[in-house]
Amino acid sequence: MELDSLYQEVILDHYRSPHHKGLSANKDIQVHHNNPSCGDEVTLNLSMKGGVVTDLTWDGVGCSISMASTSVMSDLLVGKGYKDAMNILDNFVELMQSKGQSVGDESILEDAVAFAGVSKFPARIKCALLGWMAFKDASSQVMQ
Repeated sequence: MELDSLYQEVILDHYRSPHHKGLSANKDIQVHHNNPSCGDEVTLNLSMKGGVVTDLTWDGVGCSISMASTSVMSDLLVGKGYKDAMNILDNFVELMQSKGQSVGDESILEDAVAFAGVSKFPARIKCALLGWMAFKDASSQVMQ
């Protein structure tokens, strides 16, 4: 199987069966982000204890890229300390800004490397980053 089609499968799997979707009642903070250019929306509930992401749940509507990316992100960040979570987020942003020149570091990004191809399409980068920017917003508020 070709790598591109494997990555497409990862994205479609997370879109069809999103992880951590469904807002938890227990949260430290809730944020809502939207992409006005396409109408995608995500609401994210975050719980942290001692600087560690203990729970990250979300709900949203949008394209397969925004919803799958948020699902992959939630898998990656639950259980991570704030510093590690920010490192993962920074690596994902760097991948999205690579204009298709980077494949991403799989040891850091795991399944999120599946979105490398998205970076070739400027109009879709905001889709892939929607949930990640919601997490950045929420976690920075909790860590203040």
